[in-house]
Amino acid sequence: MKIQFLILALLYMASCKPGMKGIDKDEKDANTPNFVILFADDLGYGDLGCYGNPIIRTPNLDQMADEGIRLTSFYVAESICSPSRVALLTGRYPFRSGLEFVLGPDSDAGIRDSEYTIAEGLKTKGYATAIFGKWHLGHKNNTLPTYHGFDEYFGIPYSNDMMPPWVQTETPLSLWENTEPVEHPVDQDYLTQRYTQRAVEFIRRNKDNPFFLYLPYNMPHMPVNTSEEFRGRSRGGLYGDVIETIDWSVGEVLKTLKEEGLDENTFVIFSSDNGPWADAPPRMVAAGNERYHAGNAGLLRGSKATKFDGGFRVPGIFRFPGRIPAGQVSAEMATTMDIYMTLMNMTEVDLPGDLKYDGNDMMPFLEGKSGSPTGEFYFILAQRIQGIRKGPWKLVIKNEGSVRIEHSDFEDIKLYNLDLDPGERYDFSEKKPEIVEELKQQIAEFDLQMLSESLKRQSSP
Repeated sequence: MKIQFLILALLYMASCKPGMKGIDKDEKDANTPNFVILFADDLGYGDLGCYGNPIIRTPNLDQMADEGIRLTSFYVAESICSPSRVALLTGRYPFRSGLEFVLGPDSDAGIRDSEYTIAEGLKTKGYATAIFGKWHLGHKNNTLPTYHGFDEYFGIPYSNDMMPPWVQTETPLSLWENTEPVEHPVDQDYLTQRYTQRAVEFIRRNKDNPFFLYLPYNMPHMPVNTSEEFRGRSRGGLYGDVIETIDWSVGEVLKTLKEEGLDENTFVIFSSDNGPWADAPPRMVAAGNERYHAGNAGLLRGSKATKFDGGFRVPGIFRFPGRIPAGQVSAEMATTMDIYMTLMNMTEVDLPGDLKYDGNDMMPFLEGKSGSPTGEFYFILAQRIQGIRKGPWKLVIKNEGSVRIEHSDFEDIKLYNLDLDPGERYDFSEKKPEIVEELKQQIAEFDLQMLSESLKRQSSP
C-alpha cells in the first residue's frame, strides 16, 4: 500500500512542474499570453514607412505591420500627453479619472488610487509587470508606476523638455528607478537604447512567466536626441534618426521574443500618445531646436493639442502570430481605450464594478472575425467636447467657453466625411443636415454625462 501511495505521489509531483500548476503548457500559454505595448511620444501619423513616409526607414515596424494588422483610423483619447496615457492604461476617457491636463515636474497631481490600470488587473493573474520610459501620470503622493500595478520602473516621470530653459522649474530632470530619482543630468542621447536594454533584460528574466511590458519612449518629443550610432543615418535629418532609433528598439524587442521562444505567445502593440507638433515652439527654437524637428501628420489636418485628426489619429500596429492574421490593413475605427478592455478580457480579469469603461474588446475584430466594436468617438480637449466621429462622419464644433453646452448653442459647426476627405477640408454640414442634428444630439447627451461625472468626483473625498 505504501509503495502504491509513493508511486501516486511521484506521478502527481511530476504533473505539477514549477510554474505549470498541473496545467498543460499550451493551455497555460493560451490563457496567459504576454503583452508588450510600445508607445512613442508625439509621433506623427505620417512618420513611419508603413504609413507613407518616403524618407524615414522603419523596416522593423513595417515588418510588424506586415505580420499583423495596421489600423488607419486609430485614435487616442486626447491629443495631449498625460490624458492620453491615463486613458490607455485605464480604458476610460480622461474626464472620468479627473486627469485632463498635462502634468509638470512641480505638479502634486497624478493618477488616482481609484483607477484600475492594466498592470493592476494583470497582477491578479500572476503577471510580472514593468514600465521603462516616460510615465507622465504623476511622481508625488503615491502616483508613480509602482503604486499602480508595476513591479519595476525605470525612466523619466514626465516629458523630456520639462527643465530649463524650456520649463521654469527648480526640479532637475532625472531618471528614476522605482520610487527614487537616481541620475541627473540625463544623457538623452542614449535614453531609447537604455530603455530597450531594460526591456530586453526584463523579457529574458521572465521568459518562464507571463509578463506585461510597457515601453513608452520619451522620443520623438522635443528636444529630439539620439546616440552617435544612429545620428546622421536618416535622410530625414535628426528627427528621422530618432524615429529610426525607435524602429531599431522595436526590432530588438521582437528579436528577443523570438530568441526566447515567446514570439507565438506574445501580443505586441505599437502606437503613439498623440500626433506631432505643428512645428517647434518658439521657446524650443530659441534654445537650439529646429522648427522641422516636429513630426509629420501625413495627409491629416492639425497637430497635437488640436481637435483635428492630426492630433488624435495615430499609428496603430497589432501583432500576435497565430491569433491576428498577417497582412491586414483596416480603416475601421478603434482607440487606445480598446486596448485596455481587450487585454482584460483575454485574461479574464474581474474589473471593479464601480468604474465606467469606454473601451471595447477588439480581439474578434483584430482576428478578422468581425467589424470594429467602436461605433463612435468623442474629441475632448481641455475639458471640453470638440467633436464626434461616427462612421465616416466627423462633426466639429467651437467650444471655447463653458464646459457645458446646449444642443441649440453649438457654434462654428463643420461636418467632414473622413473617408472622402481625411484632411478635413470640405464642409458637408449644409448637404447633410440630418447627420448634423444626429451628431449634435449625441454630443449634448455625452456632455451631460461629463457634467455628472465631474460633479460626482467633486463631491467625493
